[in-house]
Amino acid sequence: MDTVSYAQEIVKELQRSAAQLDAAEAEEFAALLLRSGKVFVAGAGRSGLMGRAFAMRLMHAGKEAYIVGETVTPGIEAGDVLVLGSGSGETKSLLVMAEKAKGLGAAVAAVTIAPESTIGKLADYTVKLPGSPKEQNGGERATIQPMASLFEQTLLVFYDAVILRMMEQTGQTTTQMFGKHANLE
Repeated sequence: MDTVSYAQEIVKELQRSAAQLDAAEAEEFAALLLRSGKVFVAGAGRSGLMGRAFAMRLMHAGKEAYIVGETVTPGIEAGDVLVLGSGSGETKSLLVMAEKAKGLGAAVAAVTIAPESTIGKLADYTVKLPGSPKEQNGGERATIQPMASLFEQTLLVFYDAVILRMMEQTGQTTTQMFGKHANLE
């Protein structure tokens, strides 16, 4: 298979993943973000990179959004939400964050393949994403992609869809959001 064929297969996999999203969970997640105070985003590895992109768009949409662990990130408190992107739902560092956030009265939202995981059970809100490379279809992998690539891509697409829904619900346009874009580049 050549590079373009691989790209086309990845897009097909993403279409199958998007078709499996639960509309009610997605709507509840967007509503939570709209009504919350500050939004804190975390994830490990590539999931964390997708979370960084999401926090950036939340900021563009006018939300006070932060990446956990950055030096300018304030403390979380009641009324805020911690969004965790974790395929397995078992990432120890994220579990510690979730426990701490809940102890301080903040909501925890997990976007994961495994809502039945430790983080999924601890979370106040869960969104189940497809995309596990461990899923088997008649002994075959559910994806041609390595490791958790399909989950991470689906995570970014889901996060971008949430931003579009929030824009729609708040009447924002891309032009308005661009006004919050970094200008010291």
